[in-house]
Amino acid sequence: MDSYYSRQVMLWGEDRQKLLREKSILIVGSGGLGCSIALALSGSGIGCIDIVDFDKVEIHNIHRQVLFNESDVGEFKAKVASNKIKLRDSKLQSNYYCKSFEDFIKDKRDYNLIVDATDNLFVRQQIDSFAKENNIPWIYGSVEEFNGQVCFFEKASFNMFVTKKTEPKGIAAPMVMQIASFEANLALRYLADLNVAKDIFYYLYYNDSGEFEIKKFNLPKDEI
Repeated sequence: MDSYYSRQVMLWGEDRQKLLREKSILIVGSGGLGCSIALALSGSGIGCIDIVDFDKVEIHNIHRQVLFNESDVGEFKAKVASNKIKLRDSKLQSNYYCKSFEDFIKDKRDYNLIVDATDNLFVRQQIDSFAKENNIPWIYGSVEEFNGQVCFFEKASFNMFVTKKTEPKGIAAPMVMQIASFEANLALRYLADLNVAKDIFYYLYYNDSGEFEIKKFNLPKDEI
């Protein structure tokens, strides 16, 4: 086994590490969450990490979108992110798609897992529908101000959320990275065939005293 992954092999053995090389995931969005998720997973040994995002890098993105530099302004986020994570591991395959998720799924796609890194409830509904139609689990994540939400969706439906257009609020880079880390950990455990609690909605936040708190709720499953 390549010494690149030696610390993970110490954690779960060579068989699980080899299993990761057979896995492919899709990250939808390459902004704050997407950059941190891609960075966290790109050195893990996952075989393929594809990224879809139609947006381009702007100067105000860079403080929290950790794969971008000022020299990347004006470039497609998905292209920059994909190219940069491939530099971290020569064995990693990564394709980028500079288009909307709606256009992306017009062609048949097959992944082991989809990871949400968008900031749009309508797109998340599209992810949920596509995932259910193709029997692919997906991980939802959102963040604003000093709070965030995470859920590993398998049998529960995203339709329980009220879909509406919202205005962006202030946000700090460490909170983005914290939520992205939670998503990445769930993804890695699932792909390595470790136990993962599914269809549980997590609400994570720092209260007014600066204490970190987590609340969790079991989601109702869809009727089959």
